[in-house]
Amino acid sequence: MKIWVPSKAAVDVLSDLPDVECVVYDGTGPAPDGAEEVEVWIPPLMPVARTPELLGRMSRLRLLQTVTAGVDAYRPHLPEGVVLCNARGVHDAGTAEWAVGAMIAVLREFPGFAAAQREGEWAYRHTGVLADSTVLIVGYGSIGEALERRLDGFEVDVIRVARTARGDVHGQDELPELLPRADVVVLLVPSTPATAGLVDAGFLSAMKDGAVLVNAARGGVVDTGALVAELSRGRILAALDVTDPEPLPSGHPLWTAPGVFITPHVAGSTPASGRRMLRLLRSQLLRHLAGEPLKNVITGSY
Repeated sequence: MKIWVPSKAAVDVLSDLPDVECVVYDGTGPAPDGAEEVEVWIPPLMPVARTPELLGRMSRLRLLQTVTAGVDAYRPHLPEGVVLCNARGVHDAGTAEWAVGAMIAVLREFPGFAAAQREGEWAYRHTGVLADSTVLIVGYGSIGEALERRLDGFEVDVIRVARTARGDVHGQDELPELLPRADVVVLLVPSTPATAGLVDAGFLSAMKDGAVLVNAARGGVVDTGALVAELSRGRILAALDVTDPEPLPSGHPLWTAPGVFITPHVAGSTPASGRRMLRLLRSQLLRHLAGEPLKNVITGSY
C-alpha cells in the first residue's frame, strides 16, 4: 500500500507497518510520481495548491487523513468513495493555550508594553484584566472544551455556543442575545459555507464596548473590512491568529489598526501538536489496515 506522508517523522512512525510504502511529499516542489497508486494521502499542514489535480489522479485513493482540524481545502475535491478524516484533538492543547495567552496579552496590553520596552520607556498605566469577565466560546467542540479547562482558575464565566443547542451549550441562533454579555468572544468554528462571514458588521456591533474578539478559527469567518472599521473606531479589541486574506500582505490596514494583536497562524504549531499528530497517524493506519472503524470521519457538514 502506497502512502504519501508530509514528513520524515511520519515515515518513522509508519514504515514498520506491514506492506506499507511511505513517500514523503511536503507540498513543495513537484509531486512525486505514482499518484495513481496512492491509497492513503496525509497532506502537509499547509494546503497543497495542486490538491484538485492530485485528487483527480488518485484513482486508488481510499483514505485522506489531514493533520489539521479543518478540511475545507479537501472536501470540495474529494473523489467519491474516499473517506476523509481530520485531526480532531491533535491541536486542542496548542490552540487553547494560544487563545488564553492572546486574550491576556490584549487585555493586559503586553504588545504596547513590549513596544515601550524597545524604546526604553517606563510606560506605567492601568490595564484590563481577564478576572471577573465573561468569555463566550463560539464553536464549542473539542478545542472549546480544552479552552474552558484552561480558563478554570482565571475566575471567569464561560458561555458555550455550538451550531445547535445541547444541554448547557447554546445554539448559534442565540448569538444576538449572548454577544452583548461577553467581554471576550473566542471563535473556534470550522470553515464551512454556514460560517463564512459569520462575524460581520452586525455581529461586531452587538459586542459590548471594549470587548475582545479572539479568532483561532479561520480568517474567512470574519468580515475583515467590518473588523477594521470597528477597530479603527477604537470600540473593540482583537487577537487574530488567522486573517482574510492569509498571509496578510504588507501594507494591509489590519496591520496598523489600533487594538489588534496578530500572530501568523501559529496557534497549533507546537511540539505537543506534532507528537499527538504522529500518534493519531499511526493509530489511524493500524485501524485502516485492520479494516476497523476510523476516528474523526467527516460526514455531512462536519
